[in-house]
Amino acid sequence: MTDTLFLSSEDVAGLATPAEYVDAVREGYRQRGEGAPAEPRTALYNDEPPGLFTSYAAVLPDTGAMGGYMYSAGFGAGDAWFVTPLFDAESGEPLALVDGASMNPFKTGAAGAVGVDALARPDASAVAVLGSGAQARGQLRAVDAVRDLETVWVYSPTKSSREAFAGEMDRYLDGSVAAVSSSAAAVEGADVVITATNASEPVFDGDLLDPGTHVTAMGQYHPKKRELDDTTVARATYVVDLRARLAQDAGSYMGAVESGAIGADHCHAELGDVVAGETVGRTDDEEITVFDSGGTGIETTAAAAMLYEKARAADLGQQLSLSPASEALTGRE
Repeated sequence: MTDTLFLSSEDVAGLATPAEYVDAVREGYRQRGEGAPAEPRTALYNDEPPGLFTSYAAVLPDTGAMGGYMYSAGFGAGDAWFVTPLFDAESGEPLALVDGASMNPFKTGAAGAVGVDALARPDASAVAVLGSGAQARGQLRAVDAVRDLETVWVYSPTKSSREAFAGEMDRYLDGSVAAVSSSAAAVEGADVVITATNASEPVFDGDLLDPGTHVTAMGQYHPKKRELDDTTVARATYVVDLRARLAQDAGSYMGAVESGAIGADHCHAELGDVVAGETVGRTDDEEITVFDSGGTGIETTAAAAMLYEKARAADLGQQLSLSPASEALTGRE
């Protein structure tokens, strides 16, 4: 038997700052750039009741942990549950089981912020956010940890939602946050554009992007859904979290290849390659860059490992006992 720590969503909530999530996730992507194993999600879609059951994983040797997500979304209850098992990367023993609901927007936001830090101009200060849900909040709070934000424009189709988002985020950030009435109004003049939607069609016109803009697209992980149009993809130095996603669920990229707007080799690099210094990201202030962030075990494992260490230090969580196969399969004690 071995003791494994269970961390509830309440244990995890507020345990780490956005900056701590960013630091942990940046380190995870550095390891990926140096060869750490990671695979994109396996997505199983159910028709009736409609739902998604998915998982993905990564091994981070320098962090000393491996793990990932397994979650369901939709189905009869119309909700989502996120579970993260975390293992010791040396011994293979289970370290923790984390209820991932509270950490989800922060670890995903941290991946977006690592992309901004690696690819956006150092002086980027004006941000457009398309979307006003939990993921948009996580993205914006994480980006605020890597850039000095002065102005944020937010757009989502429902006026009350975007105004509530702007009011809430304006209290969190030093810069000003305001709701606008269209995606065009948000994007024009922005240094960084963040798409955090569940849209099936592009959410802004790529011709509106100023030279030097960085785009983080984090709501696209389905082959038939796309937040970015062909123009954005074709204009950009395109960086993805995992190359294997490009032919699997990177909908904007797949759509642009299918239309002939780009060739299949248009992708510049994985984010880990840029973070590790294996590949140059942005080369000048006029370059448009994109980070296609569809969700990986890299940020999930990195964040869960960081939370595990902080929880141990704070004496949080409950101990569970798990049996190794050498005992459970043979009946030996």
